[in-house]
Amino acid sequence: MAATEEQIPPAKIETEADAVKVEEEEQEEDDEHDSKERVLQRYFLQEWNLVKSLLDGIVSNGRVVVPSSVQKIQSIMDKYQEQGQLVEPYLETIVSPLMLIIHTKAAELDTRSDEILEIIKPICIIIYTLVTVCGYKSVIKFFPHQVSDLELAVLLLEKCHTTASVSSLRQESTGEMEAKCVTLLWLSILVLVPFDISSVDTSIAGDESFGVGDIAPLVLKILGFCKDYLCSSGPMRRISGLLLSKLLTRPDMGKAFASFVEWTDEVLSSKEDSVVNHFRLLGVMEALAAIFKTASRKVLLDVLPTVLNKVTVLSKSNTATRSPLLRKYLIKLTQRIGLVCLPHRLPSWRYVARTASLSENISTGPTQRLAPGHAGAAVSQPESPDDQEDEDMDVPEILEEIIEMLLSGLRDTDTVVRWSAAKGIGRVSSRLTSVLSEEVLSSVLELFSPGEGDGSWHGGCLALAELARRGLLLPRSFPQVVPIIVKALHYDVRRGPHSVGSHVRDAAAYVCWAFGRAYYHKDMKNVLDQLAPDLLIVGSFDREVNCRRAAAAAFQENVGRQGNYPHGIDIVNIADYFSLSSRVNSYLQVAVSIAQYEGYLYPFVDELLYNKICHWDKSLRELAAKALAALVKYEPEYFVNYVLEKLILCTLSTDLCMRHGATLAAGEVVLALHQCGYVLSADTHKRIAGIVPAIEKARLYRGKGGEIMRLAVSRFIECISSSHVTFSERTERILLDTLTVNLGHPNSQIQNAAVRAVQQLVQSYLIGNDKKAADLISKHLKHLTDPNVAVRRGSALALGVLPHELLIAKWNDVLLKLCSACKIEVNPEDRDAEARMNAVKGLTSVCETLTQRRASDPENDDLSLLILIKTEVMDTLLKALDDYSVDNRGDVGSWVREAAIHGLEKCTYILCKKVGDHTNDSSSLYDSNLANRLIGGIVKQGVEKMDKLRETAAKALQRILYHETVTVPYIPYREKLEEVIPNQEGLRWAVPTFSFPRFVQLLGLPCYSKGVMSGLIISTGGLQKSLKEASFSALLQYLGEGEGNEQRAKESGMCDDILWILQEYKKCDRVIVPCLKTIEELLDEKMFQNQEAYTLSFYKGVVDSLAIELRASKIFAKLEAGVVILGYIASVSEPISKQAFSQLLSFLAHRYPKIREKAAEEACLALVRNKTLVTEDKSERVKDIITTPCWEAGMELTQSQKLELCELAGLEHGVVFRTRSRTVTKTITASDENASYSALVDSSGF
Repeated sequence: MAATEEQIPPAKIETEADAVKVEEEEQEEDDEHDSKERVLQRYFLQEWNLVKSLLDGIVSNGRVVVPSSVQKIQSIMDKYQEQGQLVEPYLETIVSPLMLIIHTKAAELDTRSDEILEIIKPICIIIYTLVTVCGYKSVIKFFPHQVSDLELAVLLLEKCHTTASVSSLRQESTGEMEAKCVTLLWLSILVLVPFDISSVDTSIAGDESFGVGDIAPLVLKILGFCKDYLCSSGPMRRISGLLLSKLLTRPDMGKAFASFVEWTDEVLSSKEDSVVNHFRLLGVMEALAAIFKTASRKVLLDVLPTVLNKVTVLSKSNTATRSPLLRKYLIKLTQRIGLVCLPHRLPSWRYVARTASLSENISTGPTQRLAPGHAGAAVSQPESPDDQEDEDMDVPEILEEIIEMLLSGLRDTDTVVRWSAAKGIGRVSSRLTSVLSEEVLSSVLELFSPGEGDGSWHGGCLALAELARRGLLLPRSFPQVVPIIVKALHYDVRRGPHSVGSHVRDAAAYVCWAFGRAYYHKDMKNVLDQLAPDLLIVGSFDREVNCRRAAAAAFQENVGRQGNYPHGIDIVNIADYFSLSSRVNSYLQVAVSIAQYEGYLYPFVDELLYNKICHWDKSLRELAAKALAALVKYEPEYFVNYVLEKLILCTLSTDLCMRHGATLAAGEVVLALHQCGYVLSADTHKRIAGIVPAIEKARLYRGKGGEIMRLAVSRFIECISSSHVTFSERTERILLDTLTVNLGHPNSQIQNAAVRAVQQLVQSYLIGNDKKAADLISKHLKHLTDPNVAVRRGSALALGVLPHELLIAKWNDVLLKLCSACKIEVNPEDRDAEARMNAVKGLTSVCETLTQRRASDPENDDLSLLILIKTEVMDTLLKALDDYSVDNRGDVGSWVREAAIHGLEKCTYILCKKVGDHTNDSSSLYDSNLANRLIGGIVKQGVEKMDKLRETAAKALQRILYHETVTVPYIPYREKLEEVIPNQEGLRWAVPTFSFPRFVQLLGLPCYSKGVMSGLIISTGGLQKSLKEASFSALLQYLGEGEGNEQRAKESGMCDDILWILQEYKKCDRVIVPCLKTIEELLDEKMFQNQEAYTLSFYKGVVDSLAIELRASKIFAKLEAGVVILGYIASVSEPISKQAFSQLLSFLAHRYPKIREKAAEEACLALVRNKTLVTEDKSERVKDIITTPCWEAGMELTQSQKLELCELAGLEHGVVFRTRSRTVTKTITASDENASYSALVDSSGF
């Protein structure tokens, strides 16, 4: 073998990794030699071929020929909203030819303006889509910018300006808004031409009246349009502000600038309170902010006092109070006014982080010193002569007012305003001296005083982050700042049923992130030691996912940039973006993994102990208790001596959240200590055992929070029972009494928690105590018939979790009592679906427990138990499949049926396992009759209307057919069932279009057909449209398969099944109404049209059933369907048609006008279809009598018309109209059919 391997060439024995590496290298080499377009297509815009073909069509035609091409390009580009940089390499290819079309067509505007605009608008939609994806700065670089284009663009804007927008909805856009936006952006480039605009304006050529300082008409037009668009609420407002900032800051626009400032002064001084004026105000503020950003300082100093005065007044007005957007623009303009007041300079005192490089580290000697105040943080800088000038800088008086306005903006109620103010603080501070900057920092730190609200803390954090990012927060300020940041990381203020502070914690994490990017690792060493535990506490235990992720990102940034931090990389790998997305995973996996590293266990425990087990969110308290227990393994001694002592004291706290969390945590910690093998002292056992009696004595179950305390106590008892805590008989009795009360609580969560606690308590303390065990079982058996339904529910579940040692003494009584509890109660007032569901679950659990006993048990009597399971239990569970109880919650019987399906499956396994052990009498345990009933009952549930129940039934059948260890015998037509239900995972049984076509195949099997049909009609005749269509189409498809005798056999079988249903469920409207609707639908599809014997017998059976079902019925849907069916059958030319026509005519005298009208319509149709009903000479007169009354107006036939009608039709009047007087009498004496909600739901078909 070795020789063979040596003979193989080396090229053929390269590993898979080598092959991948070679492939990647070849790919990179191909990328180097490929054209730019191919590389871009491979890695950037994947749909480029489609986009390019659409663009080529537009460019070749000079217009958009197919409007859908614009929508296609839009939909493709919208996918890149978050990653516009992927589209940027294609912008020149896309924008340049499209703008060339706009340029060419704009030159023809004078001749065909409307037609040209219709060509330009769709093209502008494409360009504006690119603007929204990539930003205007990237797109306008490819706009044409010849000097001659200026007038052309103004003319195009003028034409667009006169066109009103049809719709503001994007999907209905016709391009008016996009055309205006693109033209304004085009002008924002063109107004930067390096010539005097008056020299470009052809309208003043040769005009001697135009003076040197006058404003050119072209500029006046642009100003006029922009002023109009500043009043808009759309994107034109922002773009027009951008255009004004480019136009008015030109050197030759002094007069125009002054004119615009005067106009803005009028707008800002206006007192008009209207929507238009509000938008105008926003537009003016946005335009001024853009101008103050672009214009030179010399130009702005003249208008600065006026603008600042107006801003100050406006910021105190009611208009600003109501508009967050206006306040944002006011803050933005204020900060830019402040920047104009101060000369632009780079402060020499600011922090400059060291750039880490190998050459620098080698060349830097130990004797070199860094600049004072940097504490070894920055590169040494020679003293500059500007340092002294900085300290002697003249500060304008208005600057104090500006900074005060920015500081007040940090307290604003809206985040956008606070964010703008924080950036303003950073920008203004960058132009101040170090002394003044320290004063600003002191003012920012005052925002974190205890009296300030969450908005101030959030704004303060944003401001600190901006100062840190710009190097304006020196390391010497860390002792003041870091403790505040730590407090902000844990900021959480309770307000009623919730708390505020997540935005503060998120901003505090942003500050830590900024620290990591801004400072040198030597300066951050001590700071990171302080911040790391708190960042990981927030990252692991914060309630909000954004805060957890922000804290983890800040920690990751510090670890990556600050160098070798102990276990930093390991922790970053544990606490990543995805692992922190789940709160449960963060608490129980991430936090526990991090706590193993030195320095994190005690902070984590303190956070859980003091902040999280008393949190206002109940789910968080439960998680905190589990997290505390998960940390026990690292230091059990600490938890016993410190944590457990604290928790025991807090279980009687006056604060509900604290005592609830402490009770839960105490139980979880005790259980964790037991699992770790730690042995508690006798005194600790005594104190733990006394918690529940103390809670009982303090009556902490009463009033607000009583329910969650019962939940916590049940879980506590479960934990201490699992831990085998020693307690006295009195304490044991108190615990049992507490759990008994909790079992009878109407809250299902409390019941389930009490059931789990009972299971552990009994298992740990009552096994071997026959007297207590007998008393406990007797008490729960008695409770099964308690008038209180909640008590019945809890006792049924409790019996299901009792161990074999307790059940064996009274197993016969337990099984029989539970079987009785599964049946629908005789007294309607005592009926409760949840009690029956719990009884079914308890019965199943008891059977499993009893049959799992050891064979060596001397008192083993398996056969009698198994026979009882077969005869009583299985029969009870099969009857439970027919529980269709309804109340105001809907079909509550479905809970019982679902539990019964699971119970039948488990009991089937129990019986089939024992068949081999009792070979002498195996048929007595499981036979074909039982298998037939079992599979038929479950199959019926598989075709009913509830998706969940269909899925449950199908999966149960799948498990029964393909069980690995238990073979279930005697299943009829097993091969066909296995074909219908294959052994595959992930089948969508809850989807009607998947499940119904499979299950209807069972209609051809006699043993299943009746059950399948009785379940199927519930779906086909139901109210849910999608379910009805799926089930009925599956039925039609089944009936349409095959030809000749096969098809007739299917129809005959279905007729027999429907007649069986009509007889079996006589007067059961839950089944009869959908059954009649199904028959109606089948007749509509021209089924049963052949004159076979089974068809006629089917008609006869349906008519006889209708005579019974429709008599004195008040259900409209039932009456309507019955009338339609009678009309169809009356159309058949056989003797049965006469009987159907007679019943149909009787409904002409029905008390419901709509039924009378429907009966008249069907009678007329029957007369047209069947000429044998009435002789030809009398047919017209019968139709006249039927159609004469105005049925819609509620008119009825007169007595003479009834007599004449019967005489013409050859029917007896007393037989046809005999029910009239009886119906009236019953109407007078009958109670309201909707007196109960269940009757209403039942009559509706649910």
